[in-house]
Amino acid sequence: MVKDREGMPVPGANVVWINTSTGVTTRADGSFSISKPDNSSRLVVSFMGYENDTVSVTGKNEVLNIILRDGVELDEVQVISRKLGTMQLRNSVMNGVMITSAELSRAACCNLGESFVTNPSVDVSYSDAATGAKQIKLLGLSGTYVQMLTENIPNYRGAAAPYGLGYVPGPWMESIQVSKGTSSVKNGYEALTGQINVEFKKPQTTEDFVAVNLFASSTNRLEANADAAIKLNNRWSTMLLAHYENETKAHDSNNDGFADIPQVEQYNLWNRWVYMGDRYVFQAGIKGMKEERRSGQTSHGTEKALTDPYKINIETDRYEAFTKNAFILNKEKNTNIALILSGSIHNQDAGYGRKFYNVDQSNGYASLLFETEFSKQHSLSTGLSFNYDGFDQNYNLNKNENDSFKKEFVKESVYGAYAQYTYNLNDKLMVLAGIRGDYSSEYDFFVTPRTHIKYNPNDYVHFRVSAGKGYRTNHVLAESNYLLASSRQIHIADRLDQEEAWNYGASISSYIPLFGKTLNLNAEYYYTDFSKQVVIDVDSNPHAVSFYNLNGRSYSQVFQVEATYPFFEGFSLTGAYRWTDAKVTCNNVLREKPLTGKYKGLLTASYQTPLGLWQFDATFQLNGSGRMPDPYTQSDGSLSWDKRYKAYEQLSAQITRYFRKGSIYAGGENLTNFRQKNPIIGASDPWGDNFDSTMIWGPMHGVKFYVGVRFNY
Repeated sequence: MVKDREGMPVPGANVVWINTSTGVTTRADGSFSISKPDNSSRLVVSFMGYENDTVSVTGKNEVLNIILRDGVELDEVQVISRKLGTMQLRNSVMNGVMITSAELSRAACCNLGESFVTNPSVDVSYSDAATGAKQIKLLGLSGTYVQMLTENIPNYRGAAAPYGLGYVPGPWMESIQVSKGTSSVKNGYEALTGQINVEFKKPQTTEDFVAVNLFASSTNRLEANADAAIKLNNRWSTMLLAHYENETKAHDSNNDGFADIPQVEQYNLWNRWVYMGDRYVFQAGIKGMKEERRSGQTSHGTEKALTDPYKINIETDRYEAFTKNAFILNKEKNTNIALILSGSIHNQDAGYGRKFYNVDQSNGYASLLFETEFSKQHSLSTGLSFNYDGFDQNYNLNKNENDSFKKEFVKESVYGAYAQYTYNLNDKLMVLAGIRGDYSSEYDFFVTPRTHIKYNPNDYVHFRVSAGKGYRTNHVLAESNYLLASSRQIHIADRLDQEEAWNYGASISSYIPLFGKTLNLNAEYYYTDFSKQVVIDVDSNPHAVSFYNLNGRSYSQVFQVEATYPFFEGFSLTGAYRWTDAKVTCNNVLREKPLTGKYKGLLTASYQTPLGLWQFDATFQLNGSGRMPDPYTQSDGSLSWDKRYKAYEQLSAQITRYFRKGSIYAGGENLTNFRQKNPIIGASDPWGDNFDSTMIWGPMHGVKFYVGVRFNY
C-alpha cells in the first residue's frame, strides 16, 4: 500500500524493481501487487510531487506499507500541445482511421452526418431534395452496406437508417473509428464495405464537469448542447447529455416552391452510468429522442399549391437502452468475459403528400464474449450473439389518398456464434482469422469467414490485405421510404434475397522522415463483389422504382491515395484522390451505378498559432461527375433531365479562438455557392405524374455561415 503522510492513498504511483524494467502502478486505493525477481531486492516508489522512496525486500511474500514524503513544490507550467485530428491506426491489423474530437471541431460538426467534411473516404450527401435525409457512401456503395456501431453495439438499422445520421449530436462524440473493407466477426455479419463506430463521452474519463456548445447558422438553425459528469466516488460515475435543435425557417433559395432545407426540431436526452471495479466493470445508459421534420411546398408556390400544398411530415420517437458487463478473470492474460445487452424502440410516422409510411420497429441485441491471450503471440476471442428485429408497418404507396392502406408485420431472429484467432509476431506480422455461423428465422443458416493480414518489415512501411464475406437483410420500405417523395410507383418483388457479397482489400501505409518531419502516405484498393443483392432500379421505368433480386453482376472497386505532411510548426496539409467504379445489372444490362461520382479530390489545411490561441481550417472538395438515371422525353421533345451531371467544387472554412475554458468559432460551408439547378423534377405540379425529388446529386442550398461557442468547466 502506498499513502501520503496524511494517510491518503496515492493512486498511479510507479513501483519498479531497481535495475530492472519490471514494475506496476498503484490502484485507485493505493494498493499494488508485484512479483519479486531473483536479481533484485530493492523496490523504488515514485510519484510526481513526492520524494522517491527505496524499500529493501528480502522475502517473496511481504506486505509493505509505504509512506511518501512531500517533495519540492513546482511552479505552474502551461504546456501547449496539439492533438492529432485523424490518426491512421498503425497497430491495428485492419485498415482504419480514428477521427478525434480535435478533427470534429474543425468544422460545423452538428451531428454524425456532418462529421466527415474533412474525410476523403466517406461521402455524405442528400438522398433526396425534399426530406433533408442524408446518406453516407463508403467504397462507392450506399451507407446501408456499412455497419453502424455505437461503442461497438450495432445501431441505427432498418427504420433509423434514412435519418439516423442526424440522431447523433456532434458535441456528444469523443471519436469516430472508420474501418474499410471486411471487418471483425465479433460485431456480426453485416459489414459488407466497412464499419463506422462512434465513441461517446464517458463519465469516468471526461476531464470536464460541465460542457456546453451553442450554435447558430444563417439558415436560422439553432442548437444547444450540454453534458455534465459527476464522479460519485472512486467506483461510480454518471453523466447526463442533452441536445436541442430547431431549424426555425423554411428556405427556398431557388424559388421552385419547395423548401431546400426542411424544418427540423429535435430533443435528445441521454443518461449513462459507469461502475469501475478491480474485477468487474459495468456500464448502462438510457436514451430518448423526439424529432419532427417538416418540408414540402412553401407559401410562394403556385396558386394550386397554396390551396392544396404538397407537404412532408415525419415524426419520430426513439428510445434506447444498453448495459455492458465485463468480468476480468486474469489481467496478465487479458482473460475476460463480457455480456452486452441493448434494445431500441423506433416509432416513425411519415407522410409524403398523400402517400404515407408508418413503422414501429423494435430491436433486441445480446452478445456474450470471451477473450484470452495464450501468449504474446496467440490470442483467441469467441462468443455468442442474438439479434431480433420486428417491423410493424402501415402504409399507402399510391398518391390516391382514397386507396386502402396496407398493414404488414415483418420479423427476423438471428442466433450466431463466432471464433476469432489472432497471431502476432513481435508486431511485425499480424494475422486475424475469424469465422461465424448464424441461423436466421428468415434465411436459415449461413457462414461468414473473414481474414486480415498485416506485415510491416520496418517502422516506415505497413502492408495490409483482407478478404471476407458479408450478409444483410434488406428492409426496403423502412430503409428507403424517402423515395416516396415522388410520383414514382413503387414495385417490390416477392421474396427478396438476403444480400451477400465478398470484399477484398489491399493497402500500403508509409511513414517517411522528410526534413525533420514525417510524411504520411496511404494507398488502398478495395473490390466488393455481390453474389446476391436487392437492386433499386430507377432506370427501367422513369416513372417507377423497382426492388428486385439481382440477376447478373454487381460490383464496386475503389482506389484511393492520400498524403499528409506538417510543412511547418502548427500547419498541416492533407491531399487525397479517390477513383470509383461501381456497376450494377438492371434489366439484364450491366451499367454504371446512377448518382455515384466517378472520382473525388480533397485538400484540407489546418494552422494553429504557436500559443494555441487561434486555429484556421479550410477544406476544398472536387466532386466528380456521374450518371443520372435514364430520363424520359417530354412533350416538347426535350429530356426531363441530363443524362450525366458534371463535376463541381465546394469550399468550407472555419476560424476558432481558444480560451482557457472554452472557444468561439465561426465558419462557412459551400463558399463556392454551387447549387444543383432544378433539383426537384416537376416541382410546379407535385400531384402530377412527373414529380420527382430523388434525382439529387449535389448541394441544394448555397453559402451558409455559422457561429458557435464552447464552454468547458
